[in-house]
Amino acid sequence: MQDFSISTLVDMTVGLASGLSDQDRFSKLLDAVRKTIQCDCVVLMSKQADTLVPLAMQGLTRDTLGRRFVLADHPRLDLICRSNSPTLFDANCDLPDPFDGLLLDHDDELLMHSCMGLPLIFGDELLGVLTLDSLRPNMFDHLSKRSLEGLAAIAASSLKMALTFSQLEAQARQTQLRFEQLNQEASEKDGGEIIGSSEAMLTMKSDIDVVAPSSFNILIHGETGVGKELVARTLHMQSPRARQPLIYVNCAAIPENLVESELFGHVRGAFTGADRHRLGKFALADGGTLFLDEIGELPLAAQSKILRALQNHEIQPVGQDKVETVNVRILAATNRDLKQEVKEGRFRADLYHRLSVYPIYVPPLRERNGDISLLAGYFLENARRKLGIVQLKMLPSALHHLVHYPWPGNVRELEHVINRAALKARARLSGKSLVTVTSEDIGPLDDDLSDHTQEHLVGQTQGANSTLNEETGLREATDEFQRNLVIQALTQAEMNWAEAARTLKVDRANLTRLAKRLGIEVSRHHTITCSKTN
Repeated sequence: MQDFSISTLVDMTVGLASGLSDQDRFSKLLDAVRKTIQCDCVVLMSKQADTLVPLAMQGLTRDTLGRRFVLADHPRLDLICRSNSPTLFDANCDLPDPFDGLLLDHDDELLMHSCMGLPLIFGDELLGVLTLDSLRPNMFDHLSKRSLEGLAAIAASSLKMALTFSQLEAQARQTQLRFEQLNQEASEKDGGEIIGSSEAMLTMKSDIDVVAPSSFNILIHGETGVGKELVARTLHMQSPRARQPLIYVNCAAIPENLVESELFGHVRGAFTGADRHRLGKFALADGGTLFLDEIGELPLAAQSKILRALQNHEIQPVGQDKVETVNVRILAATNRDLKQEVKEGRFRADLYHRLSVYPIYVPPLRERNGDISLLAGYFLENARRKLGIVQLKMLPSALHHLVHYPWPGNVRELEHVINRAALKARARLSGKSLVTVTSEDIGPLDDDLSDHTQEHLVGQTQGANSTLNEETGLREATDEFQRNLVIQALTQAEMNWAEAARTLKVDRANLTRLAKRLGIEVSRHHTITCSKTN
């Protein structure tokens, strides 16, 4: 059995001590490992709850850094974590290797034949693991257990230093709190981690770190699908209120006549149908955080009530004379230009200034250079788990296809595209343990569909004009014309009434009343039915 030389261990230690940052130290560690132990890939991962998160790697595709390895899904990694000493897997081991098919510059489905894992233990705490893989069998058999334990101790010390002197420790604590303290509604939602290392995302994360510990109300703005709700949850989890509830409200989904009751509650008998006392969202969030999504959709009357709650920390349930005191932090999100809304009289200027003390801009995906591959890895691993696939990877040509698309639907669209492609790839490669997503599985990524929809609906409106000349009167033709315009706006807005109202430049309540008169209904499955009521 071969031992590492004293000079080799000294070189590792000196390299770690001279690193300028955690990432620099991790890179120096992996450099030293590959100089000492011949392997095709090496990965350093930290343990966060029941998941291993890659911190640094060499020899694997970049999307690996975006993956999250749940131990229950990866028996090899689980065995490494349960061991107190280096674990060497036999070349004929039938347990799937988590890095099969992910080697850099290898498009074919190559399988690892040598696999070794070192648990990184500091004191009695498992901080993470260091894994080494090779395409050739028996590559690690000559290494002595003593040498590997020395390597593991050095790596564990480096990781402990990073966890102690950097934000990694804070992130680990927040991850643990996320599992233990999130209320039921938030915990059922997918996600929970902001993925991205682009300059735009680093700027946003820096803003979050600055303002999260404060008590300021925050306005989160950005396009549809960029992840504003995820930013809100992160702000809450990094705040002193993390152990208190985070209450979510979709302002666009509340009927105008129920906004006040929904936000502030009501007493029994306050109005028809109020057969019991009901707490509003402000009361439910007392001591914690209230997330008002799409706040730009609230009517002006409700905005004034929210302003009072922000200024005086007071609310008044519908039908109750007594004023109640609440302690709530507001996180508000919008995809609208609230400055313009203020100018046009649709949003209160005083409320806007109350909310925008420290605005946070969530960049669209097209401004996040380099993040698409990380997000692709993250969504691929999620899809692999949901679909029960042993390993799921993507061809470089397919990833290139994704990187050069402008993503008008942002991160949400990317997630849907990858999930759909994973389903197609699994069906195409039914029975295989390693499933590879190709460009054909992703399919065309363009705006032809929306253009086609517009042309089709414009044709419908033109048909309404011709109907006027042939067989109907002015009232019937006008209704038909309006009916087609409303259907067109709803289709383009993906059945979002508030978005459709903005497109048509009408009040949302007026639009719903008009649609009812015209016989237009949107089912809960987002399909439009139309019964003419002329």
